[in-house]
Amino acid sequence: MSKISKQFLIVTFAIMAICWGTCVICSFNGLSLKQDYYLYLPYMIGGLSPTIASFVVLKKNGQVRSFKEWLNNVFDIKHGIASYLLVVVLSVIYVLPQCIVAGYEKGAPLYAIIVMIPVMLLGGGLEEAGWRYILQPELEKRCPYFVATLIVSVIWWLWHLPLFYISGVGQEGKSYIAFGFGVLGMAFALACVRKCTDSVWLCVLLHCIVNASGGVYEINDSVLGNAVMAGIMIVITLFIVYLNDKKKFFR
Repeated sequence: MSKISKQFLIVTFAIMAICWGTCVICSFNGLSLKQDYYLYLPYMIGGLSPTIASFVVLKKNGQVRSFKEWLNNVFDIKHGIASYLLVVVLSVIYVLPQCIVAGYEKGAPLYAIIVMIPVMLLGGGLEEAGWRYILQPELEKRCPYFVATLIVSVIWWLWHLPLFYISGVGQEGKSYIAFGFGVLGMAFALACVRKCTDSVWLCVLLHCIVNASGGVYEINDSVLGNAVMAGIMIVITLFIVYLNDKKKFFR
């Protein structure tokens, strides 16, 4: 693992441990985000730990000169229709198998996704400024693509662990194993987007769309549903990456 990857993980997990650890301790003492709204501050900062670590580490190592340059690198929105279509297709592949296998409850109208996507920048999307901007490509310099993606998925899964012990958040009471398969499928989807388009922004967008879709399709918590999705996602994204290496559809 490279120096920049190690620094990124140390800063990310340090911020997460302090902020989400505070929330966990408060939860064990009967406090909840549903009533004790001040807990949203450490909760949100913890969720932004990969984002914060990204700028801090890249600036420290001379990879970016300013916050503006870092923002421009993250929000690189100028891409072709094919790249944006890839994001939409992978979003559907993520959601549809889970709906079919696990079942779901209808939530907000489908068009509400358009409103929710910007909100999800703070609800997960900006994590990609760390995981897919730094960690995925850095690991790919030292490991095969498949292995690098598996490593990122495990680290990402472990990073989420405290959320399952914080009262009042979406992960409370859910299966950590089922969530792990969800993370695995999402990690391969995002790695595919990063590999094929070289874009951090498209990873951010995919993450936002998937999280926003949870408000429209409230999928039942299911190990089988998530595992089936992950298997399908891995096969399809590996095929897409293989084809793109040959034909360069997205760049």
